[in-house]
Amino acid sequence: MKKINYIIIAMILVTVSCKKEFLDKRPQAELTTEQLTSINGVEGVLTGAYSLLNGNANGTWGNYSSGPSQWLLGEVTSDDAHKGSNDGDQPNMNLIQTHQPSSTNDNLSIFWDRYFEGVSRCNNTLKVLAALQASDGVKFSDARALEIQAEARLLRAHYNFFLARVFKNVPLITEATTEPAVDNSGDIYPAIVSDLQFAVENLAVVNSQAQVGRVNKIIAQAYLGKVYLYQKKYAEALPLFQAVIASRPALTTMQYKDNFDITKENGPESIFAVQHAVGGDGTGGDNGNVGDMLNYPYGGSAKTTCCGFYQPSVDLANSFKVNAAGLPFLDNSYRQNPYTSDLLLSGAAKTSYQVDRTLTIDPRMDYTLGRRGVPYRDWGIMEGDSWIREVASGGPFVPYKNSIDFAMFTSGTAPGATNINGLNVNIIRLADVYLMAAECQVELGDLAGALTLVNQVRARAALLPAATDKAVGGTPVANYQVKPYPVFPTQDYARTAVRFERRLELAMEGHRFYDLVRWGALKSTLEPYFAFEGAYTKYLNGVTITPEDEYFPIPQDQLDRSNGVLKQNPGY
Repeated sequence: MKKINYIIIAMILVTVSCKKEFLDKRPQAELTTEQLTSINGVEGVLTGAYSLLNGNANGTWGNYSSGPSQWLLGEVTSDDAHKGSNDGDQPNMNLIQTHQPSSTNDNLSIFWDRYFEGVSRCNNTLKVLAALQASDGVKFSDARALEIQAEARLLRAHYNFFLARVFKNVPLITEATTEPAVDNSGDIYPAIVSDLQFAVENLAVVNSQAQVGRVNKIIAQAYLGKVYLYQKKYAEALPLFQAVIASRPALTTMQYKDNFDITKENGPESIFAVQHAVGGDGTGGDNGNVGDMLNYPYGGSAKTTCCGFYQPSVDLANSFKVNAAGLPFLDNSYRQNPYTSDLLLSGAAKTSYQVDRTLTIDPRMDYTLGRRGVPYRDWGIMEGDSWIREVASGGPFVPYKNSIDFAMFTSGTAPGATNINGLNVNIIRLADVYLMAAECQVELGDLAGALTLVNQVRARAALLPAATDKAVGGTPVANYQVKPYPVFPTQDYARTAVRFERRLELAMEGHRFYDLVRWGALKSTLEPYFAFEGAYTKYLNGVTITPEDEYFPIPQDQLDRSNGVLKQNPGY
C-alpha cells in the first residue's frame, strides 16, 4: 500500500484592476470551480486538505506551533518540557512557556492561520464535490462520494478540535458560510461531534483508496470518543474506545519503541498518524516533520546541528522514578531527593560524572528523554552539556521521541537538512486509547476494568529492553522496574493512577497541557511544578496560573480583519 502524497494545493486570489474588461477575463493565478469540478479535481482538493495535517502551508521554517506534535502549545506550557535553546532565541515562545502570551504572539497567529486553512480546504472539498455530483459530467459513484464527504468532515473536525483546544472561542466556518467574517460566540463542539458521527457512519474500516494515511472508521471512532471525553461524556465515549481496542491485537504484542521508529511506521498501534515524507517528492522537506525541526540535541557528538529546543523538564525525568513495589510516586514525592543528572555539579565532579546505575526508574524514561551517560538511539552515549545549547534555559535533558536513528539519516532526512525528518507523528495511538478508555471506566465506577487496561499499558512498558553501556560489559545504566497495580482501592486513587500513567506513557507527545486543562488541574499541577522546577530554571520562579491560562488570546491580526466581529477571549 502506498502513502497518500500530501501535496500542498493553493488557491491564489489575485487583486488587480477593477476595469470591467478585467472582470470578464478568467483569472490566471486561480484554480476555478470549473477546473476543479472533475474527479481528479475533487481528489486533488481532498489531498490538499490532508496536506495541512503537518501544520505546514508552504516552506519549512516557522511552523513550530502548528506542528502535529503540539510540542510548544501542548507540552512546553505544561510540566513536561522547557522551550530550550537559549533565552534570546524565539522570545515569543518564552512568553508562552511562562503563560504570558499576548494577542500579537506570532506562534498563535501561525497556528490560527494553518488550522483555519485546513478547515477551508475541507470546506472546498465538500463544495466542489457537491458541484460535481450535481453536474451532467462524469462523477463519483455514490459510495465514493459519501466516503469523500466523510474524509473531509473528519479532517475538518480535527482542525476545528485543535483550534477549540487552543483558543476555546472560535468561529464555525462551514462549506455553506458566505459571510466575510463570522463571530466566535458559539460553541463549535456540536459541529465537531456531528462531523465525526458522520465519519463513523460512512467510513469503512479500510478506506477504499487503499492508501496508508487515509482516514477510516477506526480513526473516526477513536476521535469521536476523544471529543466525547473532552466533553465528559464518558458513557458515550467508552463503547467507541472499546471498539477501537477490539480492532487491534493486544497492546502487549506491540513494541513501545516502534512508535518512534521511522522503519516501523503505521504499525498496529498507530490509529491516526500524520504521514511525513522527505526526499524524492520535490518539496525540499515541506512534507516532512517540519513542526519539530528545532527540537534536536545541539553540539558535541550529536548528529544534528539544529537547534536545541524542546528539553524535557527535571520534573518529568523524576516522575519516572518508582518505589520498591515498582509503582510511581502518585503523591508527587518523586520530587524528594531529585535526580538532576550532572546539572548541579562543577569542576572535577562534573568532569568525572558517572550515571547512577542504582536509580530505580520506569524504562520508558530512557525512550522519552536523553540524559548524560545513557545511550541515545545509535548516536552514542549522550555527553551531557555538550549536546545542550544552554543548560540554564533548558536543563540537562534532551528530547528523544521525535528523533530518528543516525543510520536512517540518508533516507529519512531532507536533503541538506538533517533536522527535518520523515518520522510520522501519532495524533492517536492505541495506548492512548487504552488510557482514555480507562479514564472513562474510572468515572463510570468500573475500577476493575480501568485497572486491567492500565496494567496492560504497564506490562508492555516492562518489556522494554534496558539501556546498556557496552563499555562496562553491557550492564544496564539503571535499575529498571515497572510493576502492575495490585488494586485500585478507591475512585480517587484510580483517577490519579490513570492520569499519572498518561503522563508516563505519552510524555512529550503533545497531550499534557490539554489533559491538565480538561481535568481542571492546570493551576493545582503547574504552580507546585513551577516552585520545584524554578530551582533549576529561574525564569519559572513566581509564575502563577489564572483562569485565562487555560486558553490563548485570539490573534490581533484576526480581530483587526474581522472589523469587530471576532471578540477577544476573556482575560486578554
